[in-house]
Amino acid sequence: MSAPAAPSPARDLSPMPPVLTASRIGDGALWLAAFLSGFVIREPAPYELYLAGLSVVWLLFGLKLRREFGPLVICLLLYCAGGIAGVPLARDFMGAFTYIAVSVFLAVTAMFYAAVLAERPERYRMIEKGYLACSVIVALTGILGYFHAFPGAEFFTRYDRARGTFEDPNVFGPFLALPTVILIQRLLDQPLSACLKLLPMLAILVLGIFLSFSRGAWGVLVAASLVVYVLALITEQHPARRLRLIWLGIAGAFAVVALIAVALSIDSVSDMFQQRAKLVQDYDGSRLGRFARYSLGFGMVMERPLGLGALEFNKYFPEDEHNVYLKGFTTYGWLGGTVYIVFIGWTLSRLVPLLFKARPWTPFVHCVFAVLVAHMFLQAIIDTDHWRHVYMLYGLAWGLIGADRLEARRLGTRVARGSRATPPPATAPQSNRSVDQGA
Repeated sequence: MSAPAAPSPARDLSPMPPVLTASRIGDGALWLAAFLSGFVIREPAPYELYLAGLSVVWLLFGLKLRREFGPLVICLLLYCAGGIAGVPLARDFMGAFTYIAVSVFLAVTAMFYAAVLAERPERYRMIEKGYLACSVIVALTGILGYFHAFPGAEFFTRYDRARGTFEDPNVFGPFLALPTVILIQRLLDQPLSACLKLLPMLAILVLGIFLSFSRGAWGVLVAASLVVYVLALITEQHPARRLRLIWLGIAGAFAVVALIAVALSIDSVSDMFQQRAKLVQDYDGSRLGRFARYSLGFGMVMERPLGLGALEFNKYFPEDEHNVYLKGFTTYGWLGGTVYIVFIGWTLSRLVPLLFKARPWTPFVHCVFAVLVAHMFLQAIIDTDHWRHVYMLYGLAWGLIGADRLEARRLGTRVARGSRATPPPATAPQSNRSVDQGA
């Protein structure tokens, strides 16, 4: 008789520790890149140094520049080429060279974001989370700085306006637009219990934008919020949910008015608001003011195919262009100015069809599209040429466009393979059919 089998050792049913895979490392790296994008007090900023290294590492591990976002690569390269051609025209050669070098680097960051999203569009979640976390901290620094909440808090202000961790309030405010619109989009889509958790973050971001006293930032927020709201109404098919959206829109408008009213009850806020709320400031409508420089500047570049050279416009006029479309011609020549206008139209035309497709990332597409459109109008009155988050928007937009086109191509390939693998149904000979019919 054989001996009884020894009892098997008990299995360890405790949960296994999470494995640190390459995918997790990559997601964490993207989160950190988006998080660092809001700290640009001095140049080069940590964001730039980090993203330069990250791009190189990712390329070494097989990151691809795909033809699906080829228009982004081609247009930005031509744009930068126009700027390089104009560098010798600048009186400050090294200053112009450095300026165009920054433009080239920011173009590379846009390509990086496009490449990582086109490869795996679900990565947008990590970028979104990093951006949201960063924006709340950035907005809080601006708010605390404006109210002088601690010694040295005025470091986070400029011209008695909140600037947070940016050099300029006019960059600080628009930077907060995308995360604010993301939260608004979530409020429109999620249950009421989840919405309550988002309200404190949303209030911080809206107050931060308001205290920047940037008319451009106010306009971007209002325009982008309206675009997201209208898209939500258009794409919602359920009548009850559409009615909920209408009530949420009314409640949101009242909440924003109440928040602004509370802020305006503070004398310093009220005085600054009255000053900044004027549609045309003194420096806008003066003899060589912002609007006069537009027509004079375009007149100058009509005779200069290579433009004026980087950082040269303010040597002819009291200030810079404050208009990206004009700057495209003055700094990047006829080539850069024309390509930039084509690029903007190309981007929006490719992004529009994605707004109405059922994808897991469609709500994010709505937010990117809304903020990008608002920035396109903002660029007519302010210089956004070296704004980091604008190049991030370009990259996100083309990454999602590329992901959609890749998915369509893969689906078409599977359908084609399936049709070739399936044999045609067998057809009985005519003689047999006639016999059967006669039987």
